[in-house]
Amino acid sequence: MEKTGQTKNTLVIFSSDNGPVWYEADKKKYDHDATAGFRGMKADAWEGGHRMPFLVRWPARIKAGSVSEQTICFTDLIATFADICGTKLPDEAAPDSFSLLPVIDGTHPADKPIRAPIVMRTGGEGAKMMIRSGDWKLINGLGSGGFSKPSSLKPEPGQPTVQLYNLRSDPAETRNIAAEHPDKIKELEAAMQKIVESGRSR
Repeated sequence: MEKTGQTKNTLVIFSSDNGPVWYEADKKKYDHDATAGFRGMKADAWEGGHRMPFLVRWPARIKAGSVSEQTICFTDLIATFADICGTKLPDEAAPDSFSLLPVIDGTHPADKPIRAPIVMRTGGEGAKMMIRSGDWKLINGLGSGGFSKPSSLKPEPGQPTVQLYNLRSDPAETRNIAAEHPDKIKELEAAMQKIVESGRSR
């Protein structure tokens, strides 16, 4: 890009589609935590399965070293590219895509979400649904839902049947606080159901 003079006005994005397949034995063998302290791995509902680095370089429009705490999703790329190109997406296209251009340009308020909550289905035998809304995350069952063991658990009598985490205070998902926040569970379950039934979040 430098040789052709395209560096300044070329958007470059570096990221990954999911977390690693990295078992406890791998951590011990290689003395390396591939998910940097987050719980779980690829296919899991836990953060290690899908919280990825997202690095963007565009010298013409992005100040070097700037940081955003917005929660975003890979699905947002198509709406972002369309917005950059000045193209309106058809209503039936990219049903879960929100343009990140206002975040890239630094015009979107930092304390206002750029997109609707993220809903995801895990990839393991004990498949679960997860919704992330702001700092809150609900998983509609117990266990990872993916490759980490246990993938699924039966709830103990009188104990929560779902997982609720506040990722601001507990990003490693060490403490299920479902029993303490029944109203938050109802709110997130309703939001998840609405997105699942409508087939879209945009």
